[in-house]
Amino acid sequence: MMKISAVFIEKEIENHALTNDICARINAPVRVVESLKAVYAYVNSSDDPVARGKQTLVLSRNKGAFIKDCPGTRAYNCCGYEILHLASFCHMDCAYCILQTYFHPPVMQYFINHEDMWPELEQVFKRKRVSRVGTGEFTDSLIWEDLSNLTQQLVQRFSNQDRAILELKTKTVSVDPLKGLDHNRKTILAWSLNTEKVIQSEERSTTTLAARFKAASRCVAWGYPVAFHFDPIVIYEGCEPDYQAVIRQLFSYIPPESIVWISLGTFRYIPALKQVIQERFPTSGIVYHEFIPGLDGKMRYFKPIRMNIYKKIVGWIKAAAPDVCIYFCMEDDEVWETSLGFAPLNAGGLPEMLDTAAMAHCGLAVPAVGTAENQKVRG
Repeated sequence: MMKISAVFIEKEIENHALTNDICARINAPVRVVESLKAVYAYVNSSDDPVARGKQTLVLSRNKGAFIKDCPGTRAYNCCGYEILHLASFCHMDCAYCILQTYFHPPVMQYFINHEDMWPELEQVFKRKRVSRVGTGEFTDSLIWEDLSNLTQQLVQRFSNQDRAILELKTKTVSVDPLKGLDHNRKTILAWSLNTEKVIQSEERSTTTLAARFKAASRCVAWGYPVAFHFDPIVIYEGCEPDYQAVIRQLFSYIPPESIVWISLGTFRYIPALKQVIQERFPTSGIVYHEFIPGLDGKMRYFKPIRMNIYKKIVGWIKAAAPDVCIYFCMEDDEVWETSLGFAPLNAGGLPEMLDTAAMAHCGLAVPAVGTAENQKVRG
């Protein structure tokens, strides 16, 4: 649950009905500001601006687009995911989180002007192809449930169309508001998974692995399709039997036929993040390994090391669920071919792979994969 110590409201949405509703739910000092400069000054006055930012809520207007393309790179296979940018940052505190350096400084920012968002979504629903949309790129999808019922509204909006799916990515167990909704299988609940050691040492203020599986199991019972993301996979002594144990536990809770996809991605970081981790997580060892710069400028494990752990995890998953869709997050064809046995292009491309999985599990009515209409440029 969020612990909010200060609330800043951008003046132009001071009298917005949603602003008033959210403030009524929070017991913290409230300040109206002309610009976010005052917020940055407040956060930066702390010895740990990132920690203070996790307790600072900013209510503001999204002045740009709500629907954005995932910030991938042409050097690696990108999934064609689209971001529904509703909010930024998170109150949980993971050592590896890129958001610690992505925003300057990072604060818990929630956009109020939902009236500008709905028309953008309607345009997505009118497309004659699959659209995979998620809210979990710049924040955790389910941490805002105590402040707003937007997630429930989104689930209901997506349920009334058959061209797009909504993926809600989380490390929480805040699924109670989703019970009883007529979701029509157009919403996928997705959890980030890791070993118990990584969760305990690198993921402060998150839920346990067992709690995540129990929440996922409840969602399956309510008819939701689910997904799982092993990202970042962290290399350490003894990590292989630990990840194998996570996979055994996963399939003890979740039937394979309920899983839309599972993604794999090893720990990678922009160079600026290393110092942040060293200062904020002095006991963490995740940056003390053999890394080299990748084609995207991020520091990565050597490719043979990545492929070795990928092959093993893929084997463990396939042994339990031979038909489940597995994909790599931001890896090249060599990694795919060595670790999974094929390159995405062999399956029509990574976006088409995931579109097919979404159609199979979510009942989408769109042109078949490979048709001219479904091959349109995304965005």
